Amino acid sequence: MSALSALPFLKPVHLRSPRSSPRGQRRHTLPASEFRCLSPEDAISVFEIEREAFISVSGDCPLHLDEIRHFLNLCPELSLGWFEEGRLVAFIIGSLWDQERLSQAALTLHKPRGTAVHIHVLAVHRTFRQQGKGSILMWRYLQYLRCLPFARRALLMCEDFLVPFYQKCGFEALGPCEVTVGELAFIEMQHPVRGHAFMRRNSGC
Repeated sequence: MSALSALPFLKPVHLRSPRSSPRGQRRHTLPASEFRCLSPEDAISVFEIEREAFISVSGDCPLHLDEIRHFLNLCPELSLGWFEEGRLVAFIIGSLWDQERLSQAALTLHKPRGTAVHIHVLAVHRTFRQQGKGSILMWRYLQYLRCLPFARRALLMCEDFLVPFYQKCGFEALGPCEVTVGELAFIEMQHPVRGHAFMRRNSGC
């Protein structure tokens, strides 16, 4: 059983009730809303959403298609996709990191013995933005990380204008990030994963 399937809060939010056909046969329908880890087969859908979300703003993507496949092969358990009727509408991709702060190497490496989850990207499909889906997906992702015994904290880097969004998600700013991409500079942020025993006791972990 996968880690995700064992967690009640990551099961489909709502499943359509099977409908009967005129002949009494039950129809198979896709879940109306489902959260699950991503697989390499999801890489193209992920990249299409990411490309549209980031290129118009910053001119580049946090992860290119080959990098998406790279992380979804190495550590799919650190990703989370939100699907509606089988269609990917939002996602997060992460990997493990083994140092206190992020460095340039964190953009491409997965450190299996690390205890920090580096969140590379969160993106929402353009037709589903301004609906709070990014915040909901991040909340579910952080709840999931609390059930992973090796995870101690979540790290990410973002541009200044995104700092308030991540602060509302519970992240705190650590200051300027060492990592740069072209002329872009970032703020590094973190969220503790451990130290929430009450939440873990009540989350099915």
